[in-house]
Amino acid sequence: MKRQNQSSVVEFILLGFSNFPELQKHLFGVFLVIYLVTLVGNAIIIVIICLEESLHSPMYLFLQNLSVLDLGFSAAIMPQMLVVLSTKKTTITFSGCFVQMHFIIFFGETEIFLLGAMAYDRFAAICHPLRYPVIMNNSVFMKLVMFSWVSGLTVATLQTTWVSSFPFCGPSEINHLFCETPPVLELTCADTFLFEIYAFTGTILIIVVPFLLILLSYIRILFAILKMPLTTGRQKAFSTCASHLTSVTLFYGAGSLTYLQPKSGYSPETKKVMSLAYTLLTPLLNPLIYTLQNSEMKRALMKFWRRKVDLHTF
Repeated sequence: MKRQNQSSVVEFILLGFSNFPELQKHLFGVFLVIYLVTLVGNAIIIVIICLEESLHSPMYLFLQNLSVLDLGFSAAIMPQMLVVLSTKKTTITFSGCFVQMHFIIFFGETEIFLLGAMAYDRFAAICHPLRYPVIMNNSVFMKLVMFSWVSGLTVATLQTTWVSSFPFCGPSEINHLFCETPPVLELTCADTFLFEIYAFTGTILIIVVPFLLILLSYIRILFAILKMPLTTGRQKAFSTCASHLTSVTLFYGAGSLTYLQPKSGYSPETKKVMSLAYTLLTPLLNPLIYTLQNSEMKRALMKFWRRKVDLHTF
C-alpha cells in the first residue's frame, strides 16, 4: 500500500470478484456486451429525438435527458468495472476514486429529480389536458430540467467533498467493483456519525420525498384515467404512463436493494451483486422500455431505420 504520509492513502485497490477469478472472466464478456448495448440504445434515443420534430415535446425531451444521464452513469462506472474484472487486482488513485464517486452520485441524483419532473409532466398532461400547454410551457420545462441537473451536481459535490475530507489510514482495499460511497466510507479512520445522519436525512429528502410525489401523481392520474368515458382514451393515457412508471419501478426497486439494506444484513459479495443490478439494469433497460411500450417512439425508430436503409441502398 502506498502512502503519502502516516495518515493519507494515495491510491486504492478495487478487489471486484477477485475471490472468484473464473467468474470474473465470464462476467467481463457479459458486462462488455451490456455496456455496448447500453451505449447504442441510449445514443439511438438521443439521436431520434433530435432528428424527429414530432418528438420535440416535453415528454420526449425529458426522455432525451434521461438517456443522456444513463449514458453518463454507465460511462462513469463500466470502463473501470471492466478493468477490474479483466485483472486480478487494480489500483485507482485517490483523486480518481473520488472523481468517479462524484459522477456516480451526480448522474444518479439527477435522475431521481428528473423522474419526478417526468411524473409531473404526465400528471399535467392527463389531469389537465386543456391547460397542459400553459402548465408545461418551454420556460417551465427548462426550469425543471435545470433544477434536476443543478440539484444533482450540488448533492454530488457536497457528498464527495465531505467523504474525501475524511482521513484514510489503511487498509486501502475497496471490496467493490468501483468507488461507491458505502464501501469507500468503510475504510475511513474517522468518526462518520455526522455523515451518517446527513446520509439518512438525505435519503429521506432526496429519495423518499420525490418517490412519494411520483406516487401521489400517479394516484391522481389513475383516478383521472378511470373517469375517462372512452376506452380508447384510457388505453392511450395508460400507454403514455406505462413506460415512465416501469422506469421508476426499476430505478427505485434496484436502488432500494442497494442503498436501503442493513449494514450487516448481507455479505460483501451479495452487496456487489445488488449494486450491479442497480448500475447495469436501469441504463440498459430504459431504452427498451421507452421504445417497446411507446407507439410514437416505435414509429420514429422505424422511420429512422428506413432512412438509414435508403441511404445505404442509394
